[in-house]
Amino acid sequence: MWFLFAIGSAVFAALTSILAKIGISGVNSTLATAIRTVVVVGMSWLMVFITQSQKGIGNISPKSWLFLILSGLATGGSWLCYYKALQIGEASKVVPVDKLSVVLTLILAFIFLHESFTWKSAVGCLLITTGTIFMVL
Repeated sequence: MWFLFAIGSAVFAALTSILAKIGISGVNSTLATAIRTVVVVGMSWLMVFITQSQKGIGNISPKSWLFLILSGLATGGSWLCYYKALQIGEASKVVPVDKLSVVLTLILAFIFLHESFTWKSAVGCLLITTGTIFMVL
């Protein structure tokens, strides 16, 4: 089931890039990011209430709060940079560079989460990085 959700994520991410590139024409990228964020927040809370997940908010540990907040700050930084890059660059070049996050995630997961980094992971990282370079040249 995780694979179907991952495919859904990829489809929506692709739509996000195309729709954002069209939408930010003549709009300040920071303002566009704020508008997008309001929509995401509204959609997220709607899903929380539809699934009745709000009942678990009191069970979140201080450590989880801290890391969720830090993750939110990282997301905000990512979105601000992404929208500015998308506004001034070509989507066909910005998106591949943005997807280098896959390589960085694998490396950081190895360092901080002690996840395995196999020869397949290394080859995959090399291929993603090489492919990104070819796409942006």
